[in-house]
Amino acid sequence: MTVIVRDFRREDAAAVVRVRRATVPYAVTTEEALHFAVRSAHPASKYRMLVAEDGGEVIGTSHVGLAYDSDEPGQSRLNPHVHPDHTGKGVGSAILRAAEEYLATEGATTAYTWVNDQPASLAFAAHRGYSPLRTAHFQRLDLAGATLPEPVKLPAGCSLATAADFADDPRPVFEADAEATSDEPGDVGTNLDDYEDWLNNTWQHPCLDHRLSTLVVADGRIAAFTLAHTDGDTTYLSAMTGTLRDYRGRALAKAAKVDSMRRARAAGYTDAFTNNDARNEPMLAVNTWFGYQVCASEVRHVRTLG
Repeated sequence: MTVIVRDFRREDAAAVVRVRRATVPYAVTTEEALHFAVRSAHPASKYRMLVAEDGGEVIGTSHVGLAYDSDEPGQSRLNPHVHPDHTGKGVGSAILRAAEEYLATEGATTAYTWVNDQPASLAFAAHRGYSPLRTAHFQRLDLAGATLPEPVKLPAGCSLATAADFADDPRPVFEADAEATSDEPGDVGTNLDDYEDWLNNTWQHPCLDHRLSTLVVADGRIAAFTLAHTDGDTTYLSAMTGTLRDYRGRALAKAAKVDSMRRARAAGYTDAFTNNDARNEPMLAVNTWFGYQVCASEVRHVRTLG
């Protein structure tokens, strides 16, 4: 077996989607999204998508880049995945080594990655010097067969809208996303302060379904929201849900999610996924209320480079 690790090419898209769907079936991955990730990456991220091939067949991949949106310099991210049919053959080691070497040359001092919460994956990470930090849970709901909650009655002065309603001026969505993201649990702080970058990477993401992303508007501002990613076929993913600090405790996030999910089912989506940090008890409670069940878990790991 001769593994070659190289940069992603346009013709690799279908094979990378195959690898990603086999290893992370609870994420939304499309060929268009892969091309988008490469062409829209912020220059400061030094982003690369690596692929591992054997005999011309792509069998592994990894997103690699600097955490340019963090206030702490030297932070970086990598996420290697190897098709289940090709594990245990050195493919993951080859991808990881290439990613770490590249990040180190770009000034990274710390690398973060997500590892499947399974014995073999955890042992792989530990053997290569990675230490566990925290856990996140992926949850699934049978959207086609589930009994979804009835629409939530909104407090006086609140109304529902969609992201599509803000097509002419999405800045209010950006401002709400920035505040909610700043309060999320995490080991690499994210500071959403670049509107143009948010437009390029979040608002214009090909998987973001503006019609199924629901916003709660109150007092002339967005008080809560849920942003939905879809694959255009069967899979619906809650990409981000949040409530602004001044409006918490009023079930506004529930209202947004109920509306979005009911309309997603009406549009023909059959599988709903979401993921939350294990310490994010409020959102875990909301998703349990919907009927989501944990389908997989990942453990965040870190290693000092060099």
